[in-house]
Amino acid sequence: GVMLSLTRSEFDLLDILSAHPGRVYTRQQIIARIQREEKDVTDRTVDTLMVGLRRKLGEWAGHVETIRGIGYRITP
Repeated sequence: GVMLSLTRSEFDLLDILSAHPGRVYTRQQIIARIQREEKDVTDRTVDTLMVGLRRKLGEWAGHVETIRGIGYRITP
């Protein structure tokens, strides 16, 4: 019930992860889904978006997991 102010890319990232809780998404899969023609998205961009998203999620940030060497997932 709390309103979050997310960038479009942060929203897209959260949407991707929350669509299938528990599924691990590689950075490349995330890049392919949030890439826009006007913007170059790299592995580092995904990591930076994740930091910002976790900061904004506050206490819910613990549900977003980093799977070392693979990517990210959200847990229920």
